[in-house]
Amino acid sequence: MRPLRPGPRGGGGGGGSAGSRDTRRMKLKKQVTVCGGAIFCVAVFSLYLMLDRVQHEPERRQSGVSFPRSQISVLQNRIEQLEQLLEENHQIISHIKDSVLELTENAGGFAGLLAYQGNGSWAFPGGNHPTFLTVLPQDCQLALGNKGQQTDLQMLDVYSLLKFDNVDGGAWKQGFEITYDAHEWDNDPLQVYVVPHSHNDPGWIKTFDKYYQDQTQHILNNMLLKLQEDPKRRFIWAEISFFSKWWDNIDTQKRAAVRRLAANGQLEFVTGGWVMTDEANAHYFAMIDQLIEGHQWMEKNIGVIPKSGWAIDPFGHSSTMSYLLKRANLTSMLIQRVHYSIKKHFSATKNLEFMWRQTWDTDSSTDIFCHLMPFYSYDVPHTCGPDPKICCQFDFRRLPGGRISCPWKIPPKPITNINVAERANLLLDQYRKKSKLFKSKVVLIPVGDDFRYDNALEWDQQFQNYAKLFDYMNSHPELHVQVQFGTLSEYFDAVYKKYGVSPGSKPPSYPILSGDFFTYADREDHYWSGYFTSRPFYKNLDRVLESHLRAAEILYSLALNHARRFGADSKYPVSDYSSLTEARRNIGLFQHHDAITGTSKEVVVVDYGIRLFHSLMNLKRVIINAAHFLILRDKRDYKYDQSSLLLHMDDKRQNHDTLPEKVVIKLESLPRYVVVFNPVEQERPCVISVLATSPQVRVTLIDGNILPTQVSAVWKSPTDMVTDIYQISFVSRLSALSLAVFQLTESFNYRATVKSNVVIYLRNRDVTVSKKEPFSVKILESSTDDFFIENQHMQVWFNGVTGLMETIKRKDDQQKQKVRMEFMWYGTRSFKDKSGAYLFLPDGEAKAYVSKQAAITRITKGPLFSEVVTFYQHFHQIVRLYNLPGVEGLSLDVSVVVDIHDQINRELAMRLSTNIESGDTFYTDLNGFQIQARKYFQKLPLQANFYPMSTMAYIQDDRFRLTLHAAQSLGVSSIHNGELEVILDRRLMQDDNRGLGQGLKDNKVTCNRFRILLEKRSASNKVQDSQPVSFPSLLSHMTLMHLNHEVLAMPVTPRPQTVPPIRSWRPLAAPIPCDFHMLNMRTLQSEVISAPGLELALILHRKGFDCGLEAKNLGFNCSTTQGKLSLEGLFQGLDIQSVQPVSLSLLYPTEPFNNSFVSMRPMEISTFRIRLV
Repeated sequence: MRPLRPGPRGGGGGGGSAGSRDTRRMKLKKQVTVCGGAIFCVAVFSLYLMLDRVQHEPERRQSGVSFPRSQISVLQNRIEQLEQLLEENHQIISHIKDSVLELTENAGGFAGLLAYQGNGSWAFPGGNHPTFLTVLPQDCQLALGNKGQQTDLQMLDVYSLLKFDNVDGGAWKQGFEITYDAHEWDNDPLQVYVVPHSHNDPGWIKTFDKYYQDQTQHILNNMLLKLQEDPKRRFIWAEISFFSKWWDNIDTQKRAAVRRLAANGQLEFVTGGWVMTDEANAHYFAMIDQLIEGHQWMEKNIGVIPKSGWAIDPFGHSSTMSYLLKRANLTSMLIQRVHYSIKKHFSATKNLEFMWRQTWDTDSSTDIFCHLMPFYSYDVPHTCGPDPKICCQFDFRRLPGGRISCPWKIPPKPITNINVAERANLLLDQYRKKSKLFKSKVVLIPVGDDFRYDNALEWDQQFQNYAKLFDYMNSHPELHVQVQFGTLSEYFDAVYKKYGVSPGSKPPSYPILSGDFFTYADREDHYWSGYFTSRPFYKNLDRVLESHLRAAEILYSLALNHARRFGADSKYPVSDYSSLTEARRNIGLFQHHDAITGTSKEVVVVDYGIRLFHSLMNLKRVIINAAHFLILRDKRDYKYDQSSLLLHMDDKRQNHDTLPEKVVIKLESLPRYVVVFNPVEQERPCVISVLATSPQVRVTLIDGNILPTQVSAVWKSPTDMVTDIYQISFVSRLSALSLAVFQLTESFNYRATVKSNVVIYLRNRDVTVSKKEPFSVKILESSTDDFFIENQHMQVWFNGVTGLMETIKRKDDQQKQKVRMEFMWYGTRSFKDKSGAYLFLPDGEAKAYVSKQAAITRITKGPLFSEVVTFYQHFHQIVRLYNLPGVEGLSLDVSVVVDIHDQINRELAMRLSTNIESGDTFYTDLNGFQIQARKYFQKLPLQANFYPMSTMAYIQDDRFRLTLHAAQSLGVSSIHNGELEVILDRRLMQDDNRGLGQGLKDNKVTCNRFRILLEKRSASNKVQDSQPVSFPSLLSHMTLMHLNHEVLAMPVTPRPQTVPPIRSWRPLAAPIPCDFHMLNMRTLQSEVISAPGLELALILHRKGFDCGLEAKNLGFNCSTTQGKLSLEGLFQGLDIQSVQPVSLSLLYPTEPFNNSFVSMRPMEISTFRIRLV
């Protein structure tokens, strides 16, 4: 069903003439008629679909009157689906009725969201902008659960099954004794692939550049020489960030040699991302971006395409990564850091290789072949077989006289004619034992470690000694083994060949697995859940940068193509594409599993921070340049002058480790212009706030329509008001991906601007409050009465003693819902191992945060928003409630500014306590892409029950769902029924013995940002609650988009000459369905280095959502279209010349379109190579 067209857009202001009111009434009658017809159509259409489903199911075609038991079960399922469809049909009709009522109520209303009442206040008539939420029943089916596709291994079930008892396994301490029959391979010889590798961290103990200078360049120089010495030698490489830096420093002759080695299969690039990305904290936007950056570099420079994924060091593994690799057309993947008990269980059941499937997949289209390494680590002692003291003897870098030795005190021996038989048999025993853990008689033996092969001697030691062992084994047929150097893909190909299946296909009897591999433990109760929060300042900065990169990519792509159309591309700044490339690479670098994780040395963190800060500044300039061109009425006026930019951003950072500060706009009698960009691909009614020098301000659209405005005080301390700086907040409805132009004018006789009122709870603190005109400030010296703030959707109550939230009362509900905010401290153990950058080892459950002094609370109330700010010694919390219809007004905006630099071995947590009967189940997102069900397991220690939260976590029961949306990655858990708890920051004084050699003592003042959303659930969700899959609502998706992609305000720079004529700009000619997300629109590189090409990569994500939560009106026209989007005519003023569907990272083209309709399934991410003219 197509969405009904919105009414006229207006900016605000007056009521209009009688004639125009009559016209509006006539239009209204037409619209009511249309809506009535729509109700009828939806009802008939939905009933038709239901009958069609009932009549055309082959299972129901029974000739007799008695049903077999299986048919009764099928019938019950069909009845459940019918009930769900009836519920959805009822919801759709309700929404259309609501919209008709909205139309009727607003006849003769005002064009803005507020109406000026003439007494200094604004009333909310609801707006004459009718909005609809139109969700087709078919678009709700995904969330009903996948009854048909059962997997053999569901990770939640595996966790429920295991004892996690950590029994000593002997030589393989975390496993068990492995035995075999020597004749097992008589008829089917063992195939062994020995894979040399070097794991290069792009920053950890040293910075990226220092590692390159000291080690990586030597590894690659030696690789080039040593692989050419013998065609049997092999080597694999993962980190393109390092490889591209080396490539820039070698000559054409060496480049040609690299291409030859890659072409003949001696050198394989595995995964091929810019880095080996972290999988817990990284957002899927950045995970994809760094993958594209690496793959595009490989294609352009080496001419090869990766086939296999290699992730040996990320601290736990996400199913999002397996999906992205599958979409990039990789056929196989390998993972390593998985809980030792799971490794043991999968080893015992020969399930270390499996088809990894997404929990929401209905037809196995997401399956990818995955190999899990069975032992403790990826170093040589833990890769040849179960006994590390034997395997270490075959790491020839550890030969006596070298820098490193074997901890088991038995050194390697050089292989000679005298000892080769004994050494070969000793090694073959390990190979055979390892192979017993797998279904096939093909075994993978990695040989490498961190920064290995950095000198020529090691190449000779490893390759020459292993060659002697291989020659001996291969020349003795009685051993029934074939062993060789190989690449990762050669190993996988041998497995596929063994079973006679094509690469990537499921071999017979191999299991299907769904779920993820968090939280990782490498030994004892050492769970790696600390790094989910470590260094949260940079986790937040990363997401700010990602949002800016996406905004810059989209605006740059559109501005450049408009400039080409106007013949102005020669004037457009060439350097902007270099800035984009550098930002992609700096963000890519930060996705590394020792960067965003917060697990690097302090000096390395500073290096990352400076890179991110530098790119943020550059991206702001790219956005400004694009906005400048796009808002000009006459493109001939465009002139790029780096020294005198037309616009500037309204926030700035002093350096890489400080929070942003708002720029103050100096108001004068002449208007100051502010350009605002909406990075979201949907319309957005919102409050925009800027700082200005006068409270006497009139805000208008560029056409003169007045906008509702609230003026609030700016504070430099809890009780000290700033003089001569004021916060100006105004309401506007921003079009999708648009640039809107506003005028701010100082106007002393203008009385329509409303000043906010302030109440301060001092709670007997001996402090002075500075009050300044024109604000009303009420001081409560000793009151501890509870208080509330409210809008048209809810009333939020706060505790008068603590100043923290207690309950939420929805206006459609008689009962208050408990949503108590508490802050807690975690300590660390006083004995043995302690918490550090990686590990979370608490000294028991959290203890309540107790302040020496009573908190000060400042309440600001106004017509556009109200907020409560409560100040404690180590944090202050800002809870803001917007007085708007739609998305902005349906959730609470929460910011917590944390400063724990004076603490010793403490971690600050925020806890939400509710009456929701969530039991032991809660839900966390994976990488902002999908939701994973979790359970709190009492059999596991507290730290094992914390999980990564990139963007959201929620708890629910039959009646309610409470979602915490996050603007940065943090660790989260639900320790008790009805609770949700998130770690905000950690300060730890010691290393946790994982190689870093430092604690976490470089804490910054950090602002953690959230949105809290309380939604009602319908009763028809009980069936799907038993499924392992869950989805956010559409409202939750939009709330998250607003949180992660804030509007960008750009004041026009005051200049002596007049500002050229400018206008608002809207790029889209047609709406995008509200379950579609434009993940990126990235200009691809031309054949010339660092120059923009003519093609773009358009990356779309169709989100899966749950229709079982009440579907509030989102405040804009929202419709779903069964996954169909027409690209033709999508962009205003630009035509799409060509569309080529491609794999995720653009390396594999698929069938071209016959028409311009994109058709996507729920959850699908698709890339299209497009050309605009």
